[in-house]
Amino acid sequence: MNDFLFNSWVFGIVISIMSYQLGLFLKKKFKSPIFNPILISITLIMLLLALFHVNYDSYYSGAKYLGYLLTPATICLAIPLYQQLDLLKKNLKAILIGITAGVLASLGSVYVLARLFGFTHQQYVTLLPKSITTAIGIGISEELGGLVTISVIAIIITGILGNIAAEKICSIFRIQEPIAKGLAIGTSSHALGTARAMEMGKVEGAMSSLTIAMAGILTVIMATIFADFI
Repeated sequence: MNDFLFNSWVFGIVISIMSYQLGLFLKKKFKSPIFNPILISITLIMLLLALFHVNYDSYYSGAKYLGYLLTPATICLAIPLYQQLDLLKKNLKAILIGITAGVLASLGSVYVLARLFGFTHQQYVTLLPKSITTAIGIGISEELGGLVTISVIAIIITGILGNIAAEKICSIFRIQEPIAKGLAIGTSSHALGTARAMEMGKVEGAMSSLTIAMAGILTVIMATIFADFI
């Protein structure tokens, strides 16, 4: 019975949804960014798989179907952006400069750390797409010859850290302008950061949503240039 349950494609979907719902419950109860639903669900799933000796392939056979929702979910982020279209037009120049600066900072920090720690070319290009959405980051990692699995892990960790620390960092550096907050969060921590930005305000969420697509496009272009540096 246990073998049938754990090897069923339904298993991956069920524990993924239940773990995330538990994460949402804990976040609402304790009202702390530390209780991040994504982080909690990842931790619980890892513990369950290890505890019951479930093969990852068995889990992924069902969980992969949830991944198909990633692209339409990302597209839906265009809705808050459309609602703030007038604000976007008024601040277009500043927004474009801000997103470009954010992408350069992300790629530049990876380059500096790669030089500092003596990364190989493969390790270096694996981390270049760390700050963009998974759907685009996987393609960049594959194209540049990186380790796709590690790239996905780096992207998720970056997003979770951005989701947890975004508001605190903005407070420390006294960033009060909603547009600046949204651009900073979106360019550094993609969709997971954008989820936090939406909780902070409509403008923050809209600007962060905008950066997911634009930062992704700029990273595709710039990453191919930065890849040749090491």
